Amino acid sequence: MYLEFHQIDAFTHRPFSGNPAVVYRLDAWLLDSLMQQIAAEHNLAETAFVLREGAAWHIRWFTPVAEVALCGHATLASAHALFELYGEPGERLDFICKSGALGVTREQDRLVLDFPRERTTEVPLSPELQRALGQPVLAVRQGSELMAVLESEAAVRACQPDMLALAPLPGLGVIVTAPGERHDFVSRYFAPALGINEDPVTGSTHCSLIPYWAQRLGKREMLAYQCSARGGELHCRLEGERVNIAGQAVLVASGRLWLAES
Repeated sequence: MYLEFHQIDAFTHRPFSGNPAVVYRLDAWLLDSLMQQIAAEHNLAETAFVLREGAAWHIRWFTPVAEVALCGHATLASAHALFELYGEPGERLDFICKSGALGVTREQDRLVLDFPRERTTEVPLSPELQRALGQPVLAVRQGSELMAVLESEAAVRACQPDMLALAPLPGLGVIVTAPGERHDFVSRYFAPALGINEDPVTGSTHCSLIPYWAQRLGKREMLAYQCSARGGELHCRLEGERVNIAGQAVLVASGRLWLAES
């Protein structure tokens, strides 16, 4: 038997930029171990599996080494596949995941993620984090990830962290962020413990970045840029206990994965 997949670059309108994700639309769930093997085979930051359940879609995301509870770019990629490749009607898709209910709305040439806001608390800067990042850290906040606030966009771009030192730190990974030069804020995201040294463009980290920068800048709507090597732009809006994260997506490949009959 075979499974159809699509590789889509998210948070970009140009192929070979943004963040790539593989999307599978399933008719029935596969074994967890098989989905993890498939994700390892593709070896991208995320592989998404979607399955219709009633009026909504159930979505799960796997890195090459682990399942995660929330992923932005692979949700954007999944919505693009469902709308553009499978002809889903309407302008909104509802998803169910381990983090609760999510939504994606089609607005002209962008897809808008409706994600939960994540609150963070200020914590002391540890010597381990400072050494691992190798850039002066102005403040640290703790949520599901560690967020390190740096002085400038140049410092974020110059950051060359020690991945072995980052991996055992608390949280899923480490965000570095600073005010942007042409954007309201910039960021990068490192998650070596999840098998992702650097994620090109990360929607889920903006669940905590948007509230932080909204308060600091006094703005509800902001333009963000994740300045990885591939790079990606995110249109951000704070909506109370939710955040809206908008971007574009483009199909770059489609194929079939062959599974041996058991």
